[in-house]
Amino acid sequence: MSKVNAGILGTGHSYPKGVLTNADLEKIVDTSDEWITTRTGIKQRRKAAPDEYTSQFAVGASREAIERAGIDPAEIDLILCATVTPDQILPSTACLIQAELEAHKAAAMDIVAACSGFLYGLSIAGAMISGGQSKYVLVIGAEILTRYVDYTDRSTCVLFGDGAGAAILGPVESGRGILSVKIRSDGRYEKQLYAPGGGTKGGFTAETIARGDHFFKMKGHEVFKIAVRSMADISREVLCEAGLKAEDVDLFIPHQANQRITDAVSEMLKVDSSRVYSNIAMHGNTSSASIPIGLDECVEAGRVRQGDVILMASFGGGVTWSAVVMRW
Repeated sequence: MSKVNAGILGTGHSYPKGVLTNADLEKIVDTSDEWITTRTGIKQRRKAAPDEYTSQFAVGASREAIERAGIDPAEIDLILCATVTPDQILPSTACLIQAELEAHKAAAMDIVAACSGFLYGLSIAGAMISGGQSKYVLVIGAEILTRYVDYTDRSTCVLFGDGAGAAILGPVESGRGILSVKIRSDGRYEKQLYAPGGGTKGGFTAETIARGDHFFKMKGHEVFKIAVRSMADISREVLCEAGLKAEDVDLFIPHQANQRITDAVSEMLKVDSSRVYSNIAMHGNTSSASIPIGLDECVEAGRVRQGDVILMASFGGGVTWSAVVMRW
């Protein structure tokens, strides 16, 4: 049986109407617009209302992707939701999304790989389609990160925003779709970016809540160094495996963690800034949602044309990192 090429057939994104600006943060923590912008490139981020939850935005993004792919939800074989901020512990957010979409044929599961989750999902989807186990796969990255930030810690609370992005993958003609994908992790770096509370190890009690154990903890300087090196190295790997060079890349969409990380990785790869997409100023770091949101924004803006070579790379807590190169 000949191998089936897997590619993206449709994309979508969704995010809250609520906006948290740097000026808003100046009122609640010891920071300033200049301090945040200089160190991160972020000017604002979307913030969910107290009665909003992750799957709502995942469903909105998914419906857009399904419509643009021109398929019926009943045709979806697998739903993969990348998230570290699920609606609840059980069942998976992917199952809740499946019910809302009425995609009753689909298997559904969550992926917990932090900011690399969406690209992990593309890797799994590509393998399932190429192997003949699935025809259409819905991959989502969705987060409400603002529920898990400590608004007394200026090093982390300025970074994160909320939103969701989605893509429908399916069979595409030879020479198109995913050309190479790599995923990596190294749990020895667990405490570079983590949340110790809420699980069976750290617990979820009045004491852990009082300590703020459920909030994100990050060693920013260490994360920066590892992220830049890892994203650059794995991007070179997928380009090499696909028989491509940096100059062949028409569009580079890195995970939107920090503008300085994006600039450093792009410089190491020698990808011209005109071919690098950044939306961090408007969205902040939306973890697993950042790449699919960015991809859909590029599609909507006409920055993606048939035949374009698109490189995507990410780095997240775990630590995890990944890269995908595809021909649109």
